Amino acid sequence: MRAAVFLLLVLTWIPSHAEQPAPSTATAIQQVLAHPLFEDPYMCSEHAQGELPYPGDDLGQDCMVSAFDENKDLFFLRLYRTDGSTNEDWYGWNRPVYSPCDCKVLDVHVNPLINQPGQPDKSRASGVILKASDGTMFALGHLQGFLVEEGSRLKAGDPIGFVGNNGYARAPHVHIGAWRGEQPLQVRWDQRAMKIH
Repeated sequence: MRAAVFLLLVLTWIPSHAEQPAPSTATAIQQVLAHPLFEDPYMCSEHAQGELPYPGDDLGQDCMVSAFDENKDLFFLRLYRTDGSTNEDWYGWNRPVYSPCDCKVLDVHVNPLINQPGQPDKSRASGVILKASDGTMFALGHLQGFLVEEGSRLKAGDPIGFVGNNGYARAPHVHIGAWRGEQPLQVRWDQRAMKIH
């Protein structure tokens, strides 16, 4: 009984006397809602704040198309069909990429080099810079086969181009980043616009 009382006293004392975290002086991360990049299922790896210093990179995401491989004994989402050693083996390779916003195309950069999976190049990736009417900027990188040009006006969900593997990329994917002024934005996906497969 004494042990139980002692344990109860310790447990009630710890939270009130534990070291409290210092209040954060950092600016809260702002978010922006974006139309999904693909009609296919996909997953994104997020860049931490400050990991990459450029507008469109800070708080950005690298998004890869995935698919269910029904020819395998295990039924789960995969990024490639066999071993991923060729671009064509990846489910995302050359899949359509859609505009994240109602916006204007400010810049299109084409890098004609194509990487082999696992072998990134140090050249600038192919990509587009988009500007929404509220001033939000989006950068999309590693695309190929562009369907837009500078000055094009887009609606959210309009096709932009196709998934590529160029610049500093290890596999077919699309990088997306957003910012407003000097403030990087965390991209959140409009799940109402996602296709059901």
